[in-house]
Amino acid sequence: MNIRVLAVALAITVATGACTPAGSSARESGETQAATTTGLDTAQMDRALARAEQMQPLRSLVVMRGGEVKVARAFHGGPAVDRPVNIKSASKSVLSAMVGIALDKGVFTSVEQPVLSVLADQAPANPDRLLGTVHIGHLLSMQSGLERTSGDNYGRWVSSSNWVRYALAQPFVARPGGDMLYSTGNTHLLSAMLTKASGQSTWQLAQDWLAEPLGIAIPQWPRDPQGIYFGGNDMLMSPLDLAKFGEMYRNGGVVDGRQVVPRAWIEASWTSRTTSPFSGGDYGLGWFVSGAGRHPLYYAWGYGGQMLFILPDLQLTVVMTSDTNVQRGSSHLGDLRSLLTDHIVPAAETGGDWRAAAP
Repeated sequence: MNIRVLAVALAITVATGACTPAGSSARESGETQAATTTGLDTAQMDRALARAEQMQPLRSLVVMRGGEVKVARAFHGGPAVDRPVNIKSASKSVLSAMVGIALDKGVFTSVEQPVLSVLADQAPANPDRLLGTVHIGHLLSMQSGLERTSGDNYGRWVSSSNWVRYALAQPFVARPGGDMLYSTGNTHLLSAMLTKASGQSTWQLAQDWLAEPLGIAIPQWPRDPQGIYFGGNDMLMSPLDLAKFGEMYRNGGVVDGRQVVPRAWIEASWTSRTTSPFSGGDYGLGWFVSGAGRHPLYYAWGYGGQMLFILPDLQLTVVMTSDTNVQRGSSHLGDLRSLLTDHIVPAAETGGDWRAAAP
């Protein structure tokens, strides 16, 4: 393991006040044990697919078990599962992977590296002294303390002439490292840092660091007025390719024997650091941390229902994409979670031995 990444993983725990949710020995140890699988229970999956057919906003479902694609289906006029779609804020989990790789490659020096060490020229005149204490880890865990640029503030932010300067100029409404304030401005700052520190666009880094080793397509996605690729929103990936990305994480960052994302970074990203005041869900470094019954669950979540679910002890990776025009507050997100927990997880439990193998 790269010594820098190991040090980063240890530093993150101290820097962000990480806490580990109760109820999962695998999560507590930071290790994923292998399980024996024979597939998915056919009757359970028939019920899952019948339920999926009733969910009008649903556009695709991909289920992988033990590295094999078991289900790959489009719904309700959605594009084929091998065509890129807007994964919305599930992009944040992809960007988190890129930050982990950047740390491993020395593009960034530490998870505690201050934002202004790279973006000082974009800071407002006479900035709040707290701005100098905001670091990479705070941006990933949504604990920068800066006023949000998401929700009701989103339109004003993306209408501004300089998204990076606008995000850095927001007032502090919490102390860095304190309350979770979900804000896409945080992850866009990371995209700007990646671009400036590496001398390459975030899209080009995504090609070199993720698309090429995974054998997937990541087309160009929207950019800000300065040409910085949108950090944490509007990334384009097909449901099948998003599932491959999830499988890489499930396998500890390894693809075909190649360590693409450092294992220590995945463990650090999947450790709870804060809790969303909106959903009540735990959050790590660009990933939500939860459970499905007795099973640890880690997931990426994009607006409208663009979901990547990973259950390591079931060897299960599930992608669901949806109509991006789903109204905020609709029952669809709950329906997606129910499709996973009430149908797909039981299909995995009865379709194979979910119990972790003895070490």
